[in-house]
Amino acid sequence: MTIDLEPGAIESAATVTRKQRLASISVAVLAVLACVAAFIPQVHPDAAPKSFDPADVAWMLTASGLVLLMTPGLAFFYGGMVSKKSVISTLLQSFIALGVISVLWYVVGFSLAFGDSIGGVIGNPMTFLLFNHVGTAPHPRIAPNLPLVLFAAFQLKFAIITPALISGAFAERIRFWGYLLFMCLFSLLIYCPLAHWTWHPDGFLFKWGVLDFAGGTVVHISAGFAALAGALALGRRNVHKEGQQHAPTNVPFVLLGTGLLWFGWFGFNSGSALGANAVAVQAFFTTHLASAAAMLTWMLIEAVRGQRPSAAGAAVGAVVGLVAITPGAGYVSYGPALFIGVVAAAISAFAIELKNRTTLDDTLDVFPCHGVGGIVGMILTAVFAKEGGLATTGSAVLLWKHLGALVFISAFTFSGSYLLYKLTNLLIPIRVNAENEAHGLDTSQHGETMLVS
Repeated sequence: MTIDLEPGAIESAATVTRKQRLASISVAVLAVLACVAAFIPQVHPDAAPKSFDPADVAWMLTASGLVLLMTPGLAFFYGGMVSKKSVISTLLQSFIALGVISVLWYVVGFSLAFGDSIGGVIGNPMTFLLFNHVGTAPHPRIAPNLPLVLFAAFQLKFAIITPALISGAFAERIRFWGYLLFMCLFSLLIYCPLAHWTWHPDGFLFKWGVLDFAGGTVVHISAGFAALAGALALGRRNVHKEGQQHAPTNVPFVLLGTGLLWFGWFGFNSGSALGANAVAVQAFFTTHLASAAAMLTWMLIEAVRGQRPSAAGAAVGAVVGLVAITPGAGYVSYGPALFIGVVAAAISAFAIELKNRTTLDDTLDVFPCHGVGGIVGMILTAVFAKEGGLATTGSAVLLWKHLGALVFISAFTFSGSYLLYKLTNLLIPIRVNAENEAHGLDTSQHGETMLVS
């Protein structure tokens, strides 16, 4: 329900005026964009009759919908873990990415990620500007067996969930408008280059032979290091400084979110085969097996520590397994998938314990789970890949390439994201004040609450 702000959450007149000015500029930009999109002619090539296998098209439409479902799933997963005063804010930080990133992707994001390569570093922004030359016809290099618009829509869903993943690190203390600006900057300046390097046929990491089947590097490692940078840039919550223990507020939300994520992840990984084929089937089962193994491992680790097995722990373990198998889902076999799930869960659980001994305030453990889980998956993909893997061929070439790429990507994502937080803060104060933090982001940022009086 919508409520009036209580006195403690009322913002200064200057802050309100600044927000109104920013909103006015944003509305004007969106209006101009809508007019340009509607009235400037664009070319959308149509496919010839019977150009595609109907099964491939049907599966990729389904997979795209499944990946889209992951973002609401993430919203519930994160929303159940924060304090009761910031549940709606946390949910919205995931949901709003559906709107913001979709428009950015249509305007220029798809071009930056998959447009004609400029030196293997970035796509030409003019290639598919406003989806010009994007239609139902295939693209000979990036989508030869699918309508290009379907490939673009599938890839959009990955671009949506990545900044949403980051939001868990600075939950309960970020201004909504600052978050929106950072999301836009991250998407254009971090995510799109990474996608181009890794997935475009001319991207330098792709040509180097680095394997990332469905986003372990592009999505999870990038989100993990951006989350780490965010936790450092925004600083600690006051409750964290006071030593208050963080506990999930709504465990059913967490389990609901995990179920939606697990279900949607089949589209995330199996859909990355880009067709209804044997690789999609393999990715389907490796995904499930790794997550199941990771969930069991997490609960057993809790028992070894003398804790009672928790539903929240099982949920986190399952997600870590999904993260870790993502880069290798279509490249590794079933036994290695189980191994990856077990190892990733053990290492991520240790990483969380290690983080808890420091002053780092990564609210929802995004770096230990997504960052570390993605790193484990990237390394073990190079170990167990059917072609080129250390354990399968005896060659360490792929492993060395992955380790080199990991160092480069980690440095780029962390440092680039840290600079973007600082830039955002110069343009829009990115952190709420102490009063609004104590009052909760639901009322201070959105004038809404889920609390029942």
